[in-house]
Amino acid sequence: MRFFFFAQILSCQKNDKPNIILIMTDDQGWAQTGYYDHPVLKTPNLDSMAENGLRFDRFYAGAPQCSPTRATVLTGRNNDRTGVFYHGYALNKNEITISKQLKNIGYSTGHFGKWHLNGIRGPGVPIFKDDEFNPGAFGFDEWTSVTNFFDIDPIMSDNGKFNNYYGSSSKIIVNKALEFIEKNVKENKPFFTLIWDGSPHDPFVASVEDKIGFENLDKESKEHYGEIVAFDKSLGILRNKINELGISDNTLIWYCSDNGGLRNIIPSTVGELRGFKNTMWEGGLRVPGIIEWPKIIKPRVTKYPVSTMDIYPTILEIVGIKNDHFSNYLDGESIVEIFNSDKQKRTSKIPFRFDNRGAYIYNDIKLIVHDIKNLDIELYDLSNDPDESVDISQTRANLFKVMKEEYLNWNQGVLEEIERNKVIEPVHWRDTELYDKYIEDWLNRPEYNGYIQREWRGRVREQPK
Repeated sequence: MRFFFFAQILSCQKNDKPNIILIMTDDQGWAQTGYYDHPVLKTPNLDSMAENGLRFDRFYAGAPQCSPTRATVLTGRNNDRTGVFYHGYALNKNEITISKQLKNIGYSTGHFGKWHLNGIRGPGVPIFKDDEFNPGAFGFDEWTSVTNFFDIDPIMSDNGKFNNYYGSSSKIIVNKALEFIEKNVKENKPFFTLIWDGSPHDPFVASVEDKIGFENLDKESKEHYGEIVAFDKSLGILRNKINELGISDNTLIWYCSDNGGLRNIIPSTVGELRGFKNTMWEGGLRVPGIIEWPKIIKPRVTKYPVSTMDIYPTILEIVGIKNDHFSNYLDGESIVEIFNSDKQKRTSKIPFRFDNRGAYIYNDIKLIVHDIKNLDIELYDLSNDPDESVDISQTRANLFKVMKEEYLNWNQGVLEEIERNKVIEPVHWRDTELYDKYIEDWLNRPEYNGYIQREWRGRVREQPK
């Protein structure tokens, strides 16, 4: 099966290596797509991608929060192994990122949008060229990036040079990515492109046009859903251009969100799932996910459980890199075998560890660890209890014991790796002198409004919530 699969790949390639585009939205919940019959939101481009690709009904972010999940994408490893314990932590320098792996075999690599792996907290600001944790330090040749979320008319960093951009932030980063893509197509070079959107993270700022149809929603929800509309439009621009360039058969596009949806948005961001962002419930971890690769993948819907930790090993297998020549332990597994099969059951388990909490998923069985240190643990059967309301740890005691012991053994391995690594504590950019000269000009920008305020000596601080 796999020999036939790779023969397919080789037959469709001009440069013997497939192009790879990873797209990630920011705080988009599992239910926030048109293809899940959302009551007010229309996402025609996501719907088209889902119809023509492999749609995952059980796709999981590697963590219920932004930075940690991004670390899992780049490394295939649980976020705590990488030093990204919570939002704003820097990625360990010793991580062998997927961008480094691909760059080493001739790929051009580009990052466009939110980074959030350089140890800086606060609303997104441009990243300095000499920042030791900038995208370039982790294998990206070109980058147009900011530290965190960003909105309409953003200031971004082009390989360290601060530039003003105007218009939809989603469209801006797609257009920058397309410049990078077109250049590499002309040079017949394979490319690896990360498009990490800042939407629909708060503060919510949508154009009037993108809010059409949401008139009956409260202001915050209206702006939030408008940002998803803008993202969907930018996805359409990207997919149309890939087709126009004649490279769609040789280009894998993998889309997902970075964590579960937000609590106070109406209609619900997570549908009937329990929990929201920052929780280990399904609503905090399960997100929309799609892979589109016309020449290779048979369009369909699968309930096979997949996580962002699987992206790294999957790409390694696609491009033919053996993962046994480096020492970093991978928590994900390649899902190449399900590209053209209807396999529904996963043989390995999906582990999570975040903020002294965890989860352990084995197909329909899910262990939830509310407190690792105090062993506050429950067990759920998602096939009979999708809203996680009935703890079966007592009625399925043997299964619970096995799952619990396996998880705690895995957790011990993570702890041992944490102890070996240097921890870089995050700082808010307002507390570094590097950004002092920009603060006065940035105070009234939408991405900072509501988060920061004037303070003595020209500094700013987060407003209480």
